[in-house]
Amino acid sequence: MTAPHAAIDSATRITLVRSQHGAGLLGVPARGTRLSWRVTSTAPGTAQVAYQIASGADADSLIPGEVVDSSAAIGVPVTDPRPGAALTYAVRIATQRGWTAWSEPIVVEAGLPGKELQGRVIGIPSPVEGPVQILRRVFTLSDVPAAARLRLSALGLVDAWINGRRVGDAVLTPGWTSYQKRILVDTHDVTDLLVAGENVIVLEVGDGWYRGRMGFAWRTEIYGTRSGAIAQLEDADGVIVATDESWRGGFGAVRGASIYDGTTVDLTLAPAGVHSPGFDDGAWAGVDVIDHDLAVFEPRSAPPIRVVAELPMRPLDRRDGEQGARFDAGQNVSGWVRVVVRGRAGDVVRVRHAEVLEPSGDLHTAALRSAKATDTYVLDRDGEHVLEPQFTFHGFQFADIAGAEVVSATAIAISSDLPQRGEFSSSHAALDRFHENVRWSQRDNFVSVPTDCPQRDERLGWTGDAQAFAATASTLMDSEAFWRTWLRDLTADQGEDGAVASIVPDIIRFEDMRMGEGAVDNMGRAGWADAATIVPWAAYEASGSDEVLVQQLGSMRDWVEHLRRRAGDDVVLPTEPFQYGDWLDPDAPGDRPWLAKVSSDYVANAFYVRSARLLARAERLVGDPARGQEYDELADRVADATWHRWGAEAARTQTGAALALEFDIAPAEERSKIAEALAADVRALDGRISTGFLGTPLVLFALSNNGHLEEAYRMLLRREAPSWLYQVDHGATTVWERWDAILPDGSINPGDMDAGSSDDAGSMLSFNHYAYGAMIDWVYRTVAGIAPAEPGYRVARIAPRPGGGIDRARAAIETAYGRLAIAWELDAEVLAITLEVPFGVTAELDLPVTAGSEVSVNDGPALGALTHGVHRITVTGVGETTGQAGLLA
Repeated sequence: MTAPHAAIDSATRITLVRSQHGAGLLGVPARGTRLSWRVTSTAPGTAQVAYQIASGADADSLIPGEVVDSSAAIGVPVTDPRPGAALTYAVRIATQRGWTAWSEPIVVEAGLPGKELQGRVIGIPSPVEGPVQILRRVFTLSDVPAAARLRLSALGLVDAWINGRRVGDAVLTPGWTSYQKRILVDTHDVTDLLVAGENVIVLEVGDGWYRGRMGFAWRTEIYGTRSGAIAQLEDADGVIVATDESWRGGFGAVRGASIYDGTTVDLTLAPAGVHSPGFDDGAWAGVDVIDHDLAVFEPRSAPPIRVVAELPMRPLDRRDGEQGARFDAGQNVSGWVRVVVRGRAGDVVRVRHAEVLEPSGDLHTAALRSAKATDTYVLDRDGEHVLEPQFTFHGFQFADIAGAEVVSATAIAISSDLPQRGEFSSSHAALDRFHENVRWSQRDNFVSVPTDCPQRDERLGWTGDAQAFAATASTLMDSEAFWRTWLRDLTADQGEDGAVASIVPDIIRFEDMRMGEGAVDNMGRAGWADAATIVPWAAYEASGSDEVLVQQLGSMRDWVEHLRRRAGDDVVLPTEPFQYGDWLDPDAPGDRPWLAKVSSDYVANAFYVRSARLLARAERLVGDPARGQEYDELADRVADATWHRWGAEAARTQTGAALALEFDIAPAEERSKIAEALAADVRALDGRISTGFLGTPLVLFALSNNGHLEEAYRMLLRREAPSWLYQVDHGATTVWERWDAILPDGSINPGDMDAGSSDDAGSMLSFNHYAYGAMIDWVYRTVAGIAPAEPGYRVARIAPRPGGGIDRARAAIETAYGRLAIAWELDAEVLAITLEVPFGVTAELDLPVTAGSEVSVNDGPALGALTHGVHRITVTGVGETTGQAGLLA
């Protein structure tokens, strides 16, 4: 019901209104704008019953829209701004007590679609991964405009400078997308960089992912044979200057820039005065206009790549006679080393990177394969220099720096700049460290796309890794916009038959993928291609906004229909020549990680069931409910056939049992038997994990959801290999690709890989892979005890389950509604909980009670559901690792 029109709720106020785009972005897409808001209230039990949104050209011209009787506060569609223009919004809500004041206004400024850009892509001829192009133009302003915007993009990578000052703080822009279908455009406010009179704009252009070497098949020029940039400077009166034939181009100090190999900089070749109007460009050439379809350029929505941390590196002792200095960042990162050196003109400084050290103390570089991961500098003068590379990044913790005296070294960590969302700590130091390892692996591998690793000659968007980690990624960071943009690339690279690539953006050709006997198809592999359904659902469940489902529904349908066609009249999928299966099962042959214990046919059909069920849910929410019923019936048929053909055998493995339980493959009457057998296996193996990439995200849930919490904790906290905490005990600061990347004797796993006739993929060893960290979502939901009972945590399930000797834990999630936080401590069978619930969220209590337990909430009787505020809950009679719990209704 709507509050009385004149009533005022002064106890309640809106504290934040935001759009679905990255915070602070200008020039966002002009279609599909949605708003979300946060509210606080000092009045207990208050709830939103209606909202009203005002919009206008600015804060002084807001016109209120209609009153909507709804409690919705997440992803609410609003009127779109016009392309190239801004629209201002404000929100107020009604509660049972009356209307709040209007929120502070929010401005959403739309960018331009590519077809409306006046600039053209320009460049000068250059060899692949050779000298960085410098493109330059002088222009004159009679006065500095009140507001100026630079729209910027590239076929490749671009940095922009106006009057010698760098534009923006993004790096490796515009990032990696499926370039044949879409390339992002950044919009920058450059008003403060302009001056009255002559101005100079300089664009520096590298090949990056567009034309440089990418993948393990040594391919270059994957998307095009020419790199170039497009830019357009505007004010309220129109375009001031844009890239066209009038620009001039040359080369400078950066003689080579490769994502895999690093950057070579010869400072003696820096063009002095290039940022000044008087620079003599007579030796330079006129630029070429590179013919390219401007329709593929589109405004950015997700945050760009930025520097997210700067870590001072400490020097390590070197053996007598060794040249140069070795440094340790104390943390494995993606990025580069900023090094300050003192040297002489002509000195050559080399910075080599590695994730770990050999037992001998040398850099371990074998895992880099062909990636040189080396930055080289030639000094132009005597004295001190600050050196940083351009258009590259490395995965490293350690660096060797030779060629000059090192004054200091700093590890510069980069990532797609996603806000931190989750916090966790406990009484178990190793678990806390592993949680941080997972966070760092996400940060290091969310570099424009969700990559598998940041160090070797790969760094690709493997769909299997992404789907396995999607729920945890969405718990640790606000990943919604990141997933939406990557999923658009998944759709762009989806085959006409609905098949989904193993890698997105897809740069792999059939002959590139070699497993065992030879080349294999890159499309439609089970557990990888199912990212088409699993990732959108994970993003929706975490965010509460159905935008990602609306965007991806067609792709989800195409994928499930592709599976149905492959199955044909047999209901289940046929045996394929190759499946990744439960990749990197610790018991698989080290060089053939696809040969897991569990049948790959069973795994493929289990994921078929999962995809069909997720599609059914999406249809009911944003599609056709009748189709939802159809897909549920399809899933039931496939599940039944899968169980009868493979289930009994598959359930003898940890992954097979986890899939049977968590994907509802097994009949109801078989579930308890399967769960008990899984728990018995864990007890017999003393917690030894026996799952690969596909089973690892599920196995702890399969145990705890079926009454075997003790075994889940035994697995979680095991210290011997293979286990999560074994990595911590061996010095890991990120998550390893292989359970035993460092062997118990301290030697490094050779990472052998049977890649058929391909030598380039002959090893596979990374110390920065997030897939095995996917169980952190279970830690939040089970150890800490906070989970979304409804998408976006609109209803939160509060269900801490103490165990494993952990006697206290804290966690928080920055939900779209606000901060949801829990802190609990177990002392002599008394569980004391402090719970912080934001406005708009209902917290349902599911506490570990037994027959003799007593529960109090805020020193009073137990309540089944709590609304906003800070609540203190006490439960007596709590025993460790109890599998019993009850919902307090």
